[in-house]
Amino acid sequence: MVLILLHTVRVQTSLAMARLQEPQNHQCPTVNAYLLILENDSNPEVRRAVLSCIAPSSLTLPKILKRTRDVKESVRKLAYQVLSDKVHIRALSIAQRVSLLQQGLHDAAESVREVVQVRLLPAWLNLLQGDVLELLHKLDVENCSQTALDTLTALFTHTPQDQLLHHRLQLDDRYTHTHTALDTLTALFTHTPQDQLLHHRLQLDDRMLVPAGSLSCESVLYWRALCEFVKTKGDEGEEMLEKLLPEAATFAEYLYGYVKGLPVLSANQRNIATRYVKCVPVLSEEQKGDFAQLELVMTKEFISQQLIHLTGCLDTNEEGGRKRVVAVLQEMLVLPQTPPSLVSLLTEKLLTLIPDDHRRIQTVAEVISEVREPIVIRQPLDENENRRKQVKLAEVKVGILEAKQALEECISNQEFNRAAELKDSITDLENLRNNILQEENTQQDDKETETRMEKTDPETLLRCLTMCVELLKQMNIKTRIGPTMSAILSSLILPSISNAQPAVRNMAVVCLGTCALHSKDLVNTHLVLLLQIAQLDEAKIRISALRSVIDLLLLYGFTLLSERPSVAPQTSHSPANQEDQEKGEEPEEGSSTAQSILMMLSDFLDSEVSELRTETAEGLAKLMYSGRISSAKLLSRLVLLWYNPVTEDDTRLRHCLGVFFQLYARESRAHQECVEECFLPTLQTLLNAPATSPLAEVDVTNVAELLVELTRPSSLIKPGDTQEVCVHDYLAVRVCGEMLKDPSAPEVRLYAKVLNSLELSADGNTTRDLVTLLQQVTQEVKDRIALRAVEKLIGQLQDSNNQPDLSTTTLQPVDVNTEEAANQDLDQSAKRPRRGQRKPSTAKGAKKSSRSAESSEESDGENVPDSVPVPRPSRRAKTAALDKTRLDLSALINQEANTS
Repeated sequence: MVLILLHTVRVQTSLAMARLQEPQNHQCPTVNAYLLILENDSNPEVRRAVLSCIAPSSLTLPKILKRTRDVKESVRKLAYQVLSDKVHIRALSIAQRVSLLQQGLHDAAESVREVVQVRLLPAWLNLLQGDVLELLHKLDVENCSQTALDTLTALFTHTPQDQLLHHRLQLDDRYTHTHTALDTLTALFTHTPQDQLLHHRLQLDDRMLVPAGSLSCESVLYWRALCEFVKTKGDEGEEMLEKLLPEAATFAEYLYGYVKGLPVLSANQRNIATRYVKCVPVLSEEQKGDFAQLELVMTKEFISQQLIHLTGCLDTNEEGGRKRVVAVLQEMLVLPQTPPSLVSLLTEKLLTLIPDDHRRIQTVAEVISEVREPIVIRQPLDENENRRKQVKLAEVKVGILEAKQALEECISNQEFNRAAELKDSITDLENLRNNILQEENTQQDDKETETRMEKTDPETLLRCLTMCVELLKQMNIKTRIGPTMSAILSSLILPSISNAQPAVRNMAVVCLGTCALHSKDLVNTHLVLLLQIAQLDEAKIRISALRSVIDLLLLYGFTLLSERPSVAPQTSHSPANQEDQEKGEEPEEGSSTAQSILMMLSDFLDSEVSELRTETAEGLAKLMYSGRISSAKLLSRLVLLWYNPVTEDDTRLRHCLGVFFQLYARESRAHQECVEECFLPTLQTLLNAPATSPLAEVDVTNVAELLVELTRPSSLIKPGDTQEVCVHDYLAVRVCGEMLKDPSAPEVRLYAKVLNSLELSADGNTTRDLVTLLQQVTQEVKDRIALRAVEKLIGQLQDSNNQPDLSTTTLQPVDVNTEEAANQDLDQSAKRPRRGQRKPSTAKGAKKSSRSAESSEESDGENVPDSVPVPRPSRRAKTAALDKTRLDLSALINQEANTS
């Protein structure tokens, strides 16, 4: 009750101080007090009170924006209301506007999303006099297109239909940003009557096209969004679409003409673009001119992208129009003027119009052939060139005659050294004369000659490989690698693996890995190559190779390795090999390859390259969740990696592993057994970590709580057979054995606390055996606090064993109210966390004390974010084939060094 009064007093005090604040004074004590409350007060009502009365200023605005990410829904909702009512859109930077919309439109709470849609967006639009394009101009449309699309969808969904036409969609020449506009326009059209859609000022000429001179980023984006929206109407939108787009053949010619006119950037201009991206502050006058040219090219490329997207809205049911669109897309892929950024999109739209995989392969192969080996037309020499060659031939003949006369004179005068030199000169002149005569004989003066010249420059190879990637993306996984794809593989993909340009090598690795998904033979042939690339090349290329290896293992499983010769030398010291030798058996075929792959992945988990480390962890999580790997050792490595302070800034890694642990443990009892098996090795690694190791900063108690929660039988999605001994019973036996191994160890208190948090079964035989084991522990353990906790657990087990009506219940943790002192001693005696210690958001097994329970009404736990459980629907039963491919690889990685 006292705590409730205290937070109520703080609320009233915050409201009463509103008139005392001086927004322009950065030293104002009231404003500073408000900022302190927003940052540190644990009660959401107090934070809401401050938000409702704080005056926005340059000092307070960042704190108000931060409250849009508050842990409480009511605080986030009020923060958006304050921004819509008190903060002008011009007071926010582009990054702040985009961030607000990205978070608000995708907030987990419906009430927060509604505030953004109903109050914030209309307020911004009113400040801009209803000009939607001006609103888009205020956003980073080019880099945040999806946010703009969501913004417009939300904006016009809540706009009355009779007011939609008042939005001044001026299609002028402004252009800055891209993606965010599409979502906005789509939402605008959602509540606009079909007969009014054309009333927006989309200036179409008699051919139903926007004149090329009037094309701008805004107009083409509006055109595309309108057509895509109408197309979603189905049959109702067909009539409207005829008024927005011309026939397919007409639009294809229009698109071809625009793309053909795109300027081509020189190598110097591209270098300047790269330097600008890296934020080089100083540019010369020449470089500034080049950058202006670059901006123009980027604008035209964006317009071209939107026009290419429009081809998806064309009526291609008519055979003639469809063929013309396909032909134009092929011609644009061959054009040298086509920018590299358009190649992927052009290939995607081209393949969409071709439903058959074999025709797709043939079409792309033809385009690649045209790009790599273009036809070069050699023009006949003109009259001036012929006259020049005749003069040169005459000069050579005269030189031969003069040299022969000099040679005769030297022989007469017995100047033999000079004669030898003249003889060599005559030979050279005669060879030159013969070459000139041969060129004249082979030259066709009246005809043009056509020859193919192979291009091997990096730009050409990258363009061809990009088309291959798009082709492989759209191919059915069951489509085999035929002769055409084999030819592309041998002539283009494999030679590009050794190219000097990293971008070309990376794209070639992606192509090779994707091709291997269609053929086991390619896996057998090139798996070693992919493994070598994953270890030796640049970071980006290594990641691409690693992804390919993970995909192959997910698709085929480790049993594929037994179908190919072993690629790794068998180590005589391997425990798996020693075990086979003791049994008189040969090592399993392919086990050496599996071992080398797992050792490589294990090494990658310690890589200094964060992207490679994250990709490896994600790949191992996929392999374990899909049942391709069952290894407590690797699971322990992932747990340690998740808690390691080194990965604190790796958001993707933390999120991926946090979700994986919950889904993996809840999926099946077998997965919980794997977690139970890694329990003690994980804790021992942390307890034995040296002081210089980052793992020394990890809270061991928190790790133990997480693993206990993951193995809790009640958390299974599909509970197993009730007659089986539960995982926690096995875990209790393991913990007791560890306590008996060294009763005087300091971690005995931690193990005693773990025992009291287990969800033990009520089976009579199991309980009696466990009680017997616990009694042995009490005889060996001398620590008073741990001994008291074990004795209390024995009493609970004996009580439950004497009550048969409780056989269906599970043991509850020790009552923290009756043994508060003992639990406090246990907490204090556990391994003390060091600096930088953080508790993970998904570890929810920590028991709250009575003191924290009393204050739960006041504190929302903002400083220690609690996890949101991620439910997963029941998965379909694994097929028999997948069960056969499941392989327990724990024995293969026993050589792996323990992490410290």
